[in-house]
Amino acid sequence: MKVAIIMIKQEWIEKGYIDESIPEGLDLKAEIRRLCEEKNAVVLAHYYTDGAVQDVADFVGDSLALAQIAEKTTADILVMCGVHFMAETNKILSPEKKVLIPDLNAGCSLAESCPAEELKRFKAIHPDHKVIAYVNTSAAVKALTDIVVTSTNARAVVESFPKDEKIIFAPDKNLGGYLNAVTHRKMLLWDGGCHVHEQFSIEKIVELKSEYPDAKVLAHPECKSGVLALADFIGSTAAILSYAEKSEAKDFIVATESGILHEMMKRCPEKNFIPVPPMTGSCACNECAFMRLNTLEKLYNTLQYEWPAVELDEALREDAKKPIVRMLELSK
Repeated sequence: MKVAIIMIKQEWIEKGYIDESIPEGLDLKAEIRRLCEEKNAVVLAHYYTDGAVQDVADFVGDSLALAQIAEKTTADILVMCGVHFMAETNKILSPEKKVLIPDLNAGCSLAESCPAEELKRFKAIHPDHKVIAYVNTSAAVKALTDIVVTSTNARAVVESFPKDEKIIFAPDKNLGGYLNAVTHRKMLLWDGGCHVHEQFSIEKIVELKSEYPDAKVLAHPECKSGVLALADFIGSTAAILSYAEKSEAKDFIVATESGILHEMMKRCPEKNFIPVPPMTGSCACNECAFMRLNTLEKLYNTLQYEWPAVELDEALREDAKKPIVRMLELSK
């Protein structure tokens, strides 16, 4: 479907219906804000997007927080600067609003590691199991689950089930393994993962700890167990930010997507944040290529042409909404 939409868009560009060129010298930030006011639109940006995109956004946060904000806002248009499943989640909760995403190619390796048809077959093999799915999944996968979770509330949701409940946890095996350890469960884990959090180097964390002996290591629970074993704090993006703000430490070694450092430095300019590098390559940080597809140029064009929009089949949307609503009710 995404490929078909992109092909149609390319055809429109070639025929001159859409002009994606940016006028030279255009103040993109000012124009984005003008278009938002003119069209009653809001820009939502995930912590992992480029700092310039975060700075022009109306709201910056993690995926579920942004979806909740999107549901409450009176805007007519939502522009989700993140990845595709986040835009889908916004549409699930806000069907009456137009939901745009600057680049339809902004997928998610974790969401794509769990195709809905494969999960459906796995469920059929284990019919006596409940399914808990991470919010980082497609609408089609959400529709197959009993409840979804975020990294913030995952432990509380898992512990809300009886201890002898048989559970499938999808799609992140690292988050699932961490939850099994802290809740003493034996959930069946889907073999999926985030390409960013899978790549953090344990050896380089050890080297950084030697260089910064007083630093606190902050890690997202999507990281591998070896990385989590070295962490002083394990938590969601929002929790990591909160910990850094409240901690008396001055140095922090951060094992999550490096886009979060932009907000960390804004909130704590007096502190030092060091991104953990990946296992391979010369880059000193670990970035999500999908998140970096969101640029000011694409954001401007998306607002200008209100394209591309995310649409969902209504029956699918209703089925995908149920596990989200159940999670929100448990999290009150």
